[in-house]
Amino acid sequence: MSRKLVELLHKERLISDAQLQEADQILRAGGDAVRQFIERKVLQDSKLVFFLSQKFSLQSLNLTKFEIKPEVIAMIPPEVVRKTQAIPIQSGKGIIVVAIPDPTQLSLLDNIKFATKLNVEAVLTTFSSFDHALTKYYGGTQGLGKAMDQFIKDSQTQMKKGEEIQQIDQFQVHEVDSSGSTDDAPVIAVVNGILSEAIKRGASDIHVEPYEKDFRVRLRVDGTLLDITHIPSEMKRAVVARFKIMSRMDIAESRVPQDGRIKIKIGGKEMDFRVNTLPTLFGEKVVLRLLSKGNLQLDLKKLGFEEGQLEIFQKGIHQPSGMVLVTGPTGSGKTTTLYSALMELNQISDNLSTVEDPVEYNLEGINQVQVNKDVGLTFASILRALLRQDPDTVLVGEIRDLETAEVAIQAALTGHLVLSTLHTNDTVATITRLVNMGCEPFMVTASVNTIIAQRLLRTLCKQCMTQIEIPEHQLFALGIREMASGAMFYGPVGCNACNKTGYKGRVAVYEVLDFNTTLKEMVLKGKTAIEIKRDAIKKFNLQTLRISAIKKAIEGFTSLEEAVSMTADDE
Repeated sequence: MSRKLVELLHKERLISDAQLQEADQILRAGGDAVRQFIERKVLQDSKLVFFLSQKFSLQSLNLTKFEIKPEVIAMIPPEVVRKTQAIPIQSGKGIIVVAIPDPTQLSLLDNIKFATKLNVEAVLTTFSSFDHALTKYYGGTQGLGKAMDQFIKDSQTQMKKGEEIQQIDQFQVHEVDSSGSTDDAPVIAVVNGILSEAIKRGASDIHVEPYEKDFRVRLRVDGTLLDITHIPSEMKRAVVARFKIMSRMDIAESRVPQDGRIKIKIGGKEMDFRVNTLPTLFGEKVVLRLLSKGNLQLDLKKLGFEEGQLEIFQKGIHQPSGMVLVTGPTGSGKTTTLYSALMELNQISDNLSTVEDPVEYNLEGINQVQVNKDVGLTFASILRALLRQDPDTVLVGEIRDLETAEVAIQAALTGHLVLSTLHTNDTVATITRLVNMGCEPFMVTASVNTIIAQRLLRTLCKQCMTQIEIPEHQLFALGIREMASGAMFYGPVGCNACNKTGYKGRVAVYEVLDFNTTLKEMVLKGKTAIEIKRDAIKKFNLQTLRISAIKKAIEGFTSLEEAVSMTADDE
C-alpha cells in the first residue's frame, strides 16, 4: 500500500511512532505494511474501512457478499487491476464502479478511465475482502502478493544469516500444480505462480530481472514484453535459487552463465522450459523459454505460406541433395519452419539427423544431437561425425562460422540434403553473407537450392478488431495502391481477451527464393545483392516479405501498420 495511507494512519494516531518506523522498513523492502498490520491485529480491517469511509466520504461495501458479473470483470485486465488496486463491480450509463481498499490512491483510477473510456466511481472495501475478490475473479499473479508478504514476514521474524539458501535447498518439487496451494512455502508459491501465469497467457519467454531497487518479472506474449509483477528485493536470491534448483543448475555458482531445463506438469499437461541465467550488475537474470510440443505446428500448409511459395519450398526440400536455408531474426519462427520440413521428410526409408544448440523439441524418428563446446562437440565436429552415419537429410541448427558453412556445403555437394539457418534480412542477402564469411561463390551457387526469409506478424484480435480507412496517399507511398484497390483494412482496438493490445496470436510471412541458374550466374558475375533481388522480382515474380505481409493485412489477418513495421521496404 501507499506511503500516504501509512502517514495518514500515523497522523490520526491509529499506529504509533514505532509502528511508523516498522512500516517504513516494510515499504522499503517492497512489502505491504498495512496488510501485515491487519494480519497481526495491529489494525482491525472493519474499523479501518469505517474510518476511511468517514474520512474520504466514500460508501463502503462488503465485497465478499457481492457477486460480480463476468462481463464487468472482463472490462479491466488483471494488469490494470493490480496497478490501481481497484476491482470493477458494476457498470452502466457511462460509469464504472470500482471497489478499492486504499482511498489515498484515488489518482490511479485515471488509468481505468483511460482504459475503459468510462467515468469512474469508487466505493471502499476491506483489505481482506479485496484480496479475496482478487483471488476469486482474477487468480494468476494476484496470488503472488500474499506469498511475497509472507516471505518478508518470515524473514523478519525467523531467518538468520544463510538460512535462505538452506531453506530453498529443501525444495525439490518439480511439478507445478496450477491450482496453487496456500500452504506452500512463499518462494515456491511465487515461482509456481510465475510459471502458471506464463502458460495461461501463452507466453514464449519469461524474464526475471534484478535491478538495484527492483526485481521485475516480464512475459513475452505475441512478441511483446509485458510487465506482470514486481517481487520484493529481499526475495531476489531465493527466487533465483529456486529456478536454478528446478533446472538442475549449480546454485553456489553465480559468476558465470548457466543453462538448464525444467520439465513440469500443470493441469495434466507437460511443459518444458529452457532456462538460462546471466550475471548482471545487481544479481543473476533468469530467462526461461517455454517449449510446448502441444503448441508446435508442424504442418507446412498451416504455417502461412502463400500457395506459390509453398510449392517452391517443397520442391527444395524434396531434392536429393543441396542446401535449403531459412533466414530471419531471433524469434521469427525459423525452428518451426525447419521442424515442419523435417516432419514432411520423416519417412521410414530415410535417415534424418539434426545438430542443434540447444535441442528445443524432441521429434520422434529423428536423431537429434546437442552442441556441447565444453567437450568439443561443435556444429562442425558433430556434422563431420554425422556424415559418417549414412544420413539422407541433416539439419544444422545455425551456420555461425566459416568452418560450419564449409562442412555444410561439402555435405550438400556429396549427395545429402542440408537444412540450416542464418541471420540475414532477406533471401538474397543470405548469399552475400555466405560469401562474406569466406565461402567461395562457386561453392555457394553449386550447393544452395532454396532460400527462405521469414517474419512473425501479430494477428488482430477477432473479438475487437475494427474496420479502418487507409488514406489514398498512404497506399500510394507504400506502392500498393493498385494491389489494395477495393480492399478493406482492419486495425486493433483492445479488449480483455487480448490484454488491451488489440492483437492475439501471430502468423508467419515468407519470402521464398528459388535459387535458379540465372540467379546463380549473376552471383558468379559479381552482381550486387540489390541487382540480384531486382531481377528476381521482375523476372521470377519473387514475392518479398513486405508484399507477403501486406497481403496478410488485406486478408484481415493483421493491421497494415503491423505489416509495414515488421518488414523492410523493398528496392
